[in-house]
Amino acid sequence: MAHLVAVLALEGVIAFELGIPARIFGGAKDPAGRPLYEVATCTLDGRPVATSADFRIVVDHGPELLERADTVVIPASADSSPTVADTCFTPALAAALARIRPGTRLMSICTGSFVLAAAGLLDGRPATTHWRYTERFAQLFPRVRLDPDVLYTDDGDVLTSGGVAAGVDLCLHVVRRDHGSAVANAVARSCLVPPWREGGQKQYVEAPSPVDPGDSGTAAVRAWALEHLDRPLVLRQLADRAGMSVRTFTRRFREETGASPGQWITTQRTERARQLLERTDLTIDQVARESGFGTAASLRLQLRGRLDVAPSAYRRTFRAIPESSALPESSALPESGTGHQSPAVAESPTRRAS
Repeated sequence: MAHLVAVLALEGVIAFELGIPARIFGGAKDPAGRPLYEVATCTLDGRPVATSADFRIVVDHGPELLERADTVVIPASADSSPTVADTCFTPALAAALARIRPGTRLMSICTGSFVLAAAGLLDGRPATTHWRYTERFAQLFPRVRLDPDVLYTDDGDVLTSGGVAAGVDLCLHVVRRDHGSAVANAVARSCLVPPWREGGQKQYVEAPSPVDPGDSGTAAVRAWALEHLDRPLVLRQLADRAGMSVRTFTRRFREETGASPGQWITTQRTERARQLLERTDLTIDQVARESGFGTAASLRLQLRGRLDVAPSAYRRTFRAIPESSALPESSALPESGTGHQSPAVAESPTRRAS
């Protein structure tokens, strides 16, 4: 039976955020083409509600839907905005949330986190919200471990995201967590969005500075780098391939991707390693070489730093293989290895893109 995702639409719900769960979860299918999720929308009383746009929505469900949901998503709305956060937690909303079964996964998109926080469901837990409202959030909910910069947070059964498109990232992250990168990447391709943005990436990237008319972009170099992640990728060589100075190339690269060349390459190598761990029978040493990290120790260091998981644990989690057939790692290296430097661009990779 498909996993039921219930989306709770409050008065003044923002239409874009409301549509994200249906678009992402609704697009996830198994190899036979069967839906992996059932997505349904409800309101506090089953009646139509106004959106933030010039139309209302009519739903088929009231709060009873929450009683059988496996995941509940609360998108941003006028009733969850910081301007009314002190009063948004009405008796009707409290009664609706009380219907949710213990252990149900809870998710918020953008300022939907104000609802979860007002209900006390985020106390002592990591959370985020739209960067514009983090100061207000911190004032209202000091017990929440607010991280104002990240795209999303994952605390197991409670997940929150920043504003707007970060909700797409969060839903793709959940699909990936539930069913692996192959399914999540297929959904992302269908939606024409990046398959994965790390949750620790900063929400807000400054607008690009003006570009000299004579400059060429870095897209062709990025495409070439993706085909050669197993090789050392030196910054000067990449700049030469683009026909730019190192300084110009670095500036253009950051303008186009929101990250430095080193950060971007490390992210792509991590994604390649994840795919190889999920889809192939390569050993951890082989995965490290094919993804460009060079050694198993370097791969472990990157996965632990970015995902807080070791390669073998990641493979067990995201690939359904019997324990008896689990593939060996290099016996000479401990799981927590301190690692050699990977042959990435000669910069210090960071966990968050700036």
